[in-house]
Amino acid sequence: MYPARALRVVLEPNLSSAQHTTVCIKPASDFQGASIYVERAGQLHLVVSEAEGARPHHVSCFSAHTPQRVALFLQASPQRDISRRTAGFQYELLSNQSTAGPDFKKMAVVEAMCRPCDNVELLMAICSSDFVVKGSIRNVSHDSQNHMSQVDVSVQKVYRQKNRIFQQDEASGEWRGPIRTLLRCKVKKGGGDFLFTGNEHFGEAWLGCAPRFKDFMLIYGAARERGANPCEFQLN
Repeated sequence: MYPARALRVVLEPNLSSAQHTTVCIKPASDFQGASIYVERAGQLHLVVSEAEGARPHHVSCFSAHTPQRVALFLQASPQRDISRRTAGFQYELLSNQSTAGPDFKKMAVVEAMCRPCDNVELLMAICSSDFVVKGSIRNVSHDSQNHMSQVDVSVQKVYRQKNRIFQQDEASGEWRGPIRTLLRCKVKKGGGDFLFTGNEHFGEAWLGCAPRFKDFMLIYGAARERGANPCEFQLN
């Protein structure tokens, strides 16, 4: 039986070619007043409770059994007053190929493998990543509560970015931007220039491959000489 005070939200993406898809939901920072359920075979299953929605960086993921549509229910929580409450959220639809790994459902939105990329992975990363930037590490901070680390990058060149995560500081004129990764990857501050690649999830940059720039130049140059580079990359 459906909840009496609920809003039904139907996601109808173009997923006809995907037999299995994962849906990830990230509640807004001021999420309150409701819980989110997913409809499966005529029954409702809890995805995000009101208490979970209040946790920063909390992401919940579930498999979509039917690629044509996903139905969510926002059920209002009982309240003692009539003050306004907002239950906003973002969602992303991911193919199962991008959700590999035992920690995905716990941590979601993470592609970090906590190991250096091999040459093939690196060459593919510069072609398919949401962002590719050359820069150095300004600082690394760790958030043990949310199992994440943040790498603050001083950017020398933006080759590509999907959104404006890396921006120019008005005061100093320096380009900067934050990149997130898993705490268990044990990222440390290191000297020198790197090529940072990765993808964006919920408006945040997540680290993919990050070789030293001089190493990347050797790998890309050798691949280009053999005609083995999957795409052309503008170095200058």
